[in-house]
Amino acid sequence: MAPNETEHIQKENGSRLREITAVLHKYKISRGVTPEKLRLILEELGPTYVKLGQIMSLHSDILPKRYCDELMKLNTEVTPMPFEVVEEVLDHSYRGHWDEIFASMDPDPIGSASIAQVHRATLKNGEEVIVKVERKGIYDTMARDIRLLHRAVRLLPPVANLKNLVDLNMVLDEMWTVAQEEMDFLKEAANMEEFAANNADVTYIKVPRLYREYTTSHVLVMEYIDAPAINETETLTRQGYDLDEIGRKFVNNFIKQVMEDGFFHADPHPGNVKIEDGKIVWLDMGMMGRLTERDRGIMVRGVEGIAMHDVSKVTDAVLDLGTFWGKQDRDQLYRDLRDFLQEYGSRSMGSIDLGDTLEALMDIMKKNHIGMPHGMTMLARGLTHMEGVLAEISPEISMMEIAVDRASENWLKSLDWKAELEKNARRLYRSGTKGIELPSLFNDALKEYLKGQGRMNLKLETSQEFSQLVWSSVRNLVIGICITGLLLSSSILCTTDMAPKVLGIPVLGALGYIIAFGAIFYLLARYGLRKLRQWRRR
Repeated sequence: MAPNETEHIQKENGSRLREITAVLHKYKISRGVTPEKLRLILEELGPTYVKLGQIMSLHSDILPKRYCDELMKLNTEVTPMPFEVVEEVLDHSYRGHWDEIFASMDPDPIGSASIAQVHRATLKNGEEVIVKVERKGIYDTMARDIRLLHRAVRLLPPVANLKNLVDLNMVLDEMWTVAQEEMDFLKEAANMEEFAANNADVTYIKVPRLYREYTTSHVLVMEYIDAPAINETETLTRQGYDLDEIGRKFVNNFIKQVMEDGFFHADPHPGNVKIEDGKIVWLDMGMMGRLTERDRGIMVRGVEGIAMHDVSKVTDAVLDLGTFWGKQDRDQLYRDLRDFLQEYGSRSMGSIDLGDTLEALMDIMKKNHIGMPHGMTMLARGLTHMEGVLAEISPEISMMEIAVDRASENWLKSLDWKAELEKNARRLYRSGTKGIELPSLFNDALKEYLKGQGRMNLKLETSQEFSQLVWSSVRNLVIGICITGLLLSSSILCTTDMAPKVLGIPVLGALGYIIAFGAIFYLLARYGLRKLRQWRRR
């Protein structure tokens, strides 16, 4: 890299860093960062930070819920690129003038977001399409901002003690990975094709046609859908649609995406779902979630555990699904999940909000320092959007009921009766064999007890707080005994004629007094400081 170019980059980075610093000072972040303040900061810093905020809102396993909810309100509409810049991106992507492919293009965008903006156009054959054009230089801009954030992250104040709970550099790396995927429109095109293939047999689902031959990493061309959004209830009712039927099909398809396909739309807000000719049309496949077969199986077990009020089953599912990034305390997790089931288990299945249920589980996992797979955090976001759409079009529908029914149906379909019978037969045989031995084992144990030879092994574990209390008590007792011994021995020495002497007192006795009173002063000062800290916390 040429010296002039390096100097220019350093100057640009310095200018941007000063701009970021000025915004942070403006909002007085040294006094703390509230959810609303964080959202306003990101909006003022510009499109790249808006996108980072949207990705951060997915991390309900790390960020407190109120921060995630606030970041989901980020204004996604940003100042559009001038049409001349759009033409420049198109010409560069096609290595020729864009009008060789399109007969016309509306210079006014339909929408303008942080990464791309969308224009309506017509192909040479007369077909109407949507052209999604990536913002010029967005990759370099976001890469620079991520680098600056890595440098600045150590200077940021804690957000709800977040800095002490998670590696912020790791979170930034993950956000950058997600952002890079969204900036690659070939990846989005592949998502559209996979989603369409998964739903090819679902008659009421439609995916817009992808014009792969005109799609590049910076330009995406797909069919134009002129239809009402799923939450335009008045229009849909006027057109003769049954909103309850739409709601049931909408939920049923989303549950299928999650439980059967393991590949689901992670941003199902009303703007991305339309109704055309009796079909639900899914748009914008830039943000998709993916769950492995193992994750899906564990999740189904968790849903069944919630439905059956089985604390152990839910606990096992949470431990299998998550990873501990702190000290593991299974007993605490069990108690938290028991309280969770007492709250949600007393409700009827139809009154359970699946999104709220998952968020409550996320809070428990945060409290117990358990990390979630990325797909699960995206699922939590998707469920929040789904519940919001249902509240508008068909509030009587319960996602939880449909999820449990779907899980039961899939379990019955996938059940291998022969394997289940063999497995249960083996269990029955082992139980029968061990059961026969129980009387003799009980007889042996009773004989040992009567002879006074019975033994019982106990393993006692204490909490950290109790261990600390015992340690402090023993330490203070030992120090007290030592001080008492010093005072007694020094007093005895002072009654003797032991030389050398200072002011008529044996030096060794005087030294004992000094050490004893120094230790007493140290203990009193330590106690006073501890009480002062406790008072300040209140």
